[in-house]
Amino acid sequence: MAHADLPAVHRLERVLFPEDAWSEDMLREELDDQPRTRHYVVAEAPGGEIVGYAGLAAAGGQADVQTIGVRADMRGAGVGAALLAELMDEAVRRGSEAVFLEVRADNAGARRLYERFGFGEVGVRKRYYQPSDVDAIVMRRVLRRRPAGFTADREDT
Repeated sequence: MAHADLPAVHRLERVLFPEDAWSEDMLREELDDQPRTRHYVVAEAPGGEIVGYAGLAAAGGQADVQTIGVRADMRGAGVGAALLAELMDEAVRRGSEAVFLEVRADNAGARRLYERFGFGEVGVRKRYYQPSDVDAIVMRRVLRRRPAGFTADREDT
């Protein structure tokens, strides 16, 4: 994601998350931390229209999925999975040991996606999403890394 993408991403953000959408300034601040601690990406339709976006914060061996949004008519087409896969790959590239996220308790589709990617529930943040008073389910996936100095088999040496 680049600064030029912000107007389109913000329009989509307001449609997807009408009660608690991030402001364009909040999105800009996130992008300002790229690549130091942030990694934001967009998904585009063949004509170049942005149909999804996602962001990751990573520092100190831990990564957090900041956001994933996919246009309603593109859900079920693999866009969310592709965005999440890119975030997970970036977490590995940055040496993260685990990835955390919060998901609305009433968002069954997103929870299924995260579970398919190996995330498990580790807690609940009561009434996290406002003004709707919806709980956030905190999820985590531990990333497997080989210990330094060891190889999986002789072909790796």
